[in-house]
Amino acid sequence: MQKENQDNNQDLNKQEKIETENEAIASANEQEENMQTDPIAALNAENEKLAKENAELKERLLRTVAEMENLRKRTARDVAEVRSYAIANFARDMLSATDNLSRALSAVPKEALESQDEILNSLVEGIKMTEREMFRLLQANGVKPIMALGEKFDPHKHQAMFEVEDSDAQSGTIVEELQQGFEIGDRILRPALVGVAKGKANRKQEKKPAKQGASENISNHIDKKA
Repeated sequence: MQKENQDNNQDLNKQEKIETENEAIASANEQEENMQTDPIAALNAENEKLAKENAELKERLLRTVAEMENLRKRTARDVAEVRSYAIANFARDMLSATDNLSRALSAVPKEALESQDEILNSLVEGIKMTEREMFRLLQANGVKPIMALGEKFDPHKHQAMFEVEDSDAQSGTIVEELQQGFEIGDRILRPALVGVAKGKANRKQEKKPAKQGASENISNHIDKKA
């Protein structure tokens, strides 16, 4: 009895499947007949299909163009940055060499420079020429000196080593330069090591400890190891 019920259920499922397939075929045939009998409807359907595909292709094209433009700008920016800063490390090492040349010149006594010793004078002149040429080559590659003496202290470009009691200079003005600073593009290769004036304005502000004066601001940037 159970087997007969299973067979009957299978027969019913097969019949339902056949009926579903017949309905799908009939629906497709009906659509095809409608398209054949109504060519305008067929053209409209095809036109809608093509318009949809065209809109999708246009959107993909615009997205691709935008991505390529962003990539072009990003690549150009990266190339410009590499060109500007590629020699930064080398330039920093070159500055150490020029510092040694300057130290060599400053080590020569003034009396020796004023003497008539041709060998010494030729040696000193050769060192000066080498130093000037090295600075020229650095500037030709975008390395520029940072202005310091007489300028207002800028913690982004200058490093304060000490303060100088100088009533003639305005408070916060750089009055001494221990080591010249240099920059390349918008980057600082090394800050200028400077001494900053502590003028009359600072001494007046010392009477008002509640307010922070320019001297305190500069003191925050002074190298404590100096």
